[in-house]
Amino acid sequence: MPAQQPGQRRLAAIVVADVEGYSRLMGRDEAGTLAALRTVRRDVVDPRVAAFGGRLVKTTGDGLLLEFASAVDAVRAVVDLQTAMAAHNAHLSQERRIVFRIGVNLGDILIEGDDVFGDGVNVAARLEAIAPAGGLCLAGRVHDEVRDRLDLAFEDGGAQNLKNIARPVHVWRWSPQGAIAAPARPAAVEPSEMARAIAGKPSAAVLPFRNLSGDAGQDYFADGVTEEIITALARFHELRVAARSSSFAFKESALDIREIARQLGVQYVLAGSIRRAANRIRVTAELTNAENGLQVWTDRYDRDLADIFDLQDDIGRTVAAVVEPAVRGAEIERARRKPTGSLSAYDLYLRALPHMWAATREEIPRATALLRQSLAHDPESAPTLAALAWCLFMAPVAGVGPLRESWTEALELARRAVERDGADAFAQAIYAQVMSGLADQHDQARLHAEEAVRLNPSLPFAWGALGYADNRSGDFARGVESLELAVRLGPSDGFLYFWLTGLAAAHFALGRHDEGIGWARKAVQRHPGFGTAHRLLAANLVLAGRLDEAREVTRRRDAVQRTTLSELRALRLFHPDEVMKRYLAAQRACGLEE
Repeated sequence: MPAQQPGQRRLAAIVVADVEGYSRLMGRDEAGTLAALRTVRRDVVDPRVAAFGGRLVKTTGDGLLLEFASAVDAVRAVVDLQTAMAAHNAHLSQERRIVFRIGVNLGDILIEGDDVFGDGVNVAARLEAIAPAGGLCLAGRVHDEVRDRLDLAFEDGGAQNLKNIARPVHVWRWSPQGAIAAPARPAAVEPSEMARAIAGKPSAAVLPFRNLSGDAGQDYFADGVTEEIITALARFHELRVAARSSSFAFKESALDIREIARQLGVQYVLAGSIRRAANRIRVTAELTNAENGLQVWTDRYDRDLADIFDLQDDIGRTVAAVVEPAVRGAEIERARRKPTGSLSAYDLYLRALPHMWAATREEIPRATALLRQSLAHDPESAPTLAALAWCLFMAPVAGVGPLRESWTEALELARRAVERDGADAFAQAIYAQVMSGLADQHDQARLHAEEAVRLNPSLPFAWGALGYADNRSGDFARGVESLELAVRLGPSDGFLYFWLTGLAAAHFALGRHDEGIGWARKAVQRHPGFGTAHRLLAANLVLAGRLDEAREVTRRRDAVQRTTLSELRALRLFHPDEVMKRYLAAQRACGLEE
């Protein structure tokens, strides 16, 4: 969430949480209660606040004050939190359970330092006081935002006069089934963890990775890696991830993966093992589609053991960056198999993705048509708005449609996507990418790209957008760093060719033409139909003194899609004038004409 100047106001979703019977718990066992609260914060609260783009404003002994940019994300986070708390409490005696009451409001807040004040906060606090134990109480404004977007049953509490609040507030309540009286065995966890939270979205669980080191003392490391993967995956808004407390309930379970998935209510299960030998770590992971028992993806990672926390973070981010597209690929295949007449907005979005990644003259119109159909079903879907913005941004690059009109609509759609869901890293990254194409928007583009990275450091597109923002502003060395990370995180990502092309551009600008040739060749191999990769290969070849090869690359490319110098000038790949002049001169040497 971007920093604010003192004294500023903004609209935000405010969450106030309080522990039911806190004084009683402290009176019975002060040290034990404080330790239990620390565990809950670490294992349940903090990962969800981070995963849904929220901010912990402050703690108040037995309470929490949270801020979210989106009401939908706030409710997603606290529903997930309360569901996870039910599972966390399942094996505890009644007197040891930590049970939250939570109030959620959408209103104007005043920022003072790291704290927030105002009626928006006051109403949330009053709603918390009348919330059911283990459940939520929402203000009417919040309910209006989420009722058509989340598949949850709310109880209408009518208009309520809240203490010290001038006007009555319409309230709505929600409680998870069995939130307090949960069964006492891990195998009896209710099969509703994530699948019901948002209709149509894929869901996954990460089972505790097995320690195969022969040293029981290494269990902590395996658990730490599992937690990092859960946290990293939870940052992807298009994937619902079962809570750590739910997954770890099956740590010693001998149940079949399909049965575990059924009890957790998820479609995909990630399992794995860790083996340590001296200062080397080997991590093996396998993703299974629990609906048919088929393996979706498997891989092995070898790392040197240096700083243990950095290593856990690196493995978590790397695995998450590969698992999410593997799930998405399986979901695309599922959507392709569905009859045309039964396609949902999400199915149409999934069907559009391969055409969007291709970004050619033939594929861009197909992606655009499917995404517009998806928006007709769900006009406020941030991922769909962002994807359509990307297609319209790429359309002139592929030779489809007029540049000015296409880029104007792309910018408006990307802006709407961020307004709709500012905590969606993909939407923020798309907005940054579109803005970076505009000569006077580089600083703003970088801010949105940095926000995307903060929201989801496992998202290759976030790092790629940051690299392009740096390229466009002339900081090519910094652009190389971010783009190389995008490539490392997304070896199977649909946009990989675009990050490879960005690296070819950065090295061209830096005068490292042999390296530019290498990256451009990789981009062409990855996506032979992407014209910009061919143009950068030719430009780097020219300045490396290999004019005949450059002209042959241009001849082959022009046979598919001929481009003029005027069109390249309008697209303005490089905003620093001196670099753009070198690029156009290289294209002119290859035979391009005005």
